[in-house]
Amino acid sequence: MTENNFALFPNSLKKQGDDSLLIDWNDGHQGILGWKHLRGNCPCATCRDERDKPANPFHILKPSELVQPAPTSLVPVGHYAYRIVWNDGHDSGIYTLESLRALCQCQECISKKTTT
Repeated sequence: MTENNFALFPNSLKKQGDDSLLIDWNDGHQGILGWKHLRGNCPCATCRDERDKPANPFHILKPSELVQPAPTSLVPVGHYAYRIVWNDGHDSGIYTLESLRALCQCQECISKKTTT
């Protein structure tokens, strides 16, 4: 819920080109999220732990890390989230509606993030 007890939910989710997700929200906002941005912000425990580790300058990339991230499916989880299955086989991240909105990369949201 948002600050006014208004239930936030997407009216539609659409693929935009090969690299983005377009979300039309019920409050009129149109959000855009890049697949790479979504995959890089996966909320699962394993991915969060990996992001919290210091960078390893000697890390050898796996073949799956060289592929541009793309979803193979978006599966609703109740009325509050989506589970994204990625082309690298990863499927344990559950993206709540609030987290999808917070990760929005539209100009309006980017402007708000840089001014706060």
